[in-house]
Amino acid sequence: MSLALLFAAPRPAAAYLKFGYTVGGRQVTVKWARFPVSYFVSNSGVPGVTATEFQAAVGRAFATWQAVPTSAITYSFAGFTASRADEGDGRSVLGFLNEPTQDRVLASTSFLVDDLTGELLESDIFFNSTFPWSVSANGETGRWDLETIALHEIGHFSGLGHSALGETEQGSSGRRVLSVGAAMFPIALGTGDTSGRKLTADDIAGISDLYPDGDFAREKGSVSGRVTKNGAGIFGAHVVAFEPRTGGRVGTFTLNRNGDFSIAGLSPGVHVIRVEPLDDADPDSFFDSAAPVDINFTALFLERLVVVPRAGDSGGIELTVTAK
Repeated sequence: MSLALLFAAPRPAAAYLKFGYTVGGRQVTVKWARFPVSYFVSNSGVPGVTATEFQAAVGRAFATWQAVPTSAITYSFAGFTASRADEGDGRSVLGFLNEPTQDRVLASTSFLVDDLTGELLESDIFFNSTFPWSVSANGETGRWDLETIALHEIGHFSGLGHSALGETEQGSSGRRVLSVGAAMFPIALGTGDTSGRKLTADDIAGISDLYPDGDFAREKGSVSGRVTKNGAGIFGAHVVAFEPRTGGRVGTFTLNRNGDFSIAGLSPGVHVIRVEPLDDADPDSFFDSAAPVDINFTALFLERLVVVPRAGDSGGIELTVTAK
């Protein structure tokens, strides 16, 4: 059985781990402006998961995001509802929908956004009842763990895009996941697995960058620079900062034709910098299909260690890659 079943979400136009778009020449970030963010839960369940069990599982996932100490976002359960998770009625609803034609999509998040400010007005998440679900504490063979999938989708609900921190291999029936380095990786690990109920350094940096609390700007730093090939910048390269002390990894992408990148939310100290092509998932999971993503180059480690300053930036780093 293929494990390459996808999470679905709107595609980011251009941003570091965030959804965004351009209005009048300025970049607008999609995010909630008022806290707590209220959400409703559908009052209907599916075989193996009652509405009350569903609410408890997604509640735990919301609590995991809210517990990030460097993020200010908070959430509030507003009650059960008969509304569907796709109605665009001004209320954010999570619930099951039967979508057999979306046979590769476990769950999907949709947005209602203020076009001028980027403020999120509504965000619905549907879980595809075509698939078997579980809320068991230890997972169930052959069933998808609701809390794991909810954690990923709530990242989208909050304004985060996909992370490329994961490893896959291409098989005859699609991609098989070898490892997942972030809750926001776009391909699910497999049925019965509950290891995805936690956030990684990449997820924490992303949500903190969107909704920083008072300590985030004072305690964290960043790395920025440029990726080039044959003297020109490249779009869509995946750049990762690895902290040897903790083993934490935080990634981002080059997001323009100049090859510029910036990774925020890093702990002060020494980091290893790596750039690699976006080839462990479908590029369409990260960028619009028309985006000029370049995957024709070999992975590269920066030959020197980079020291991230507290409350500052490392300064411009040049990463020169070569074609495969």
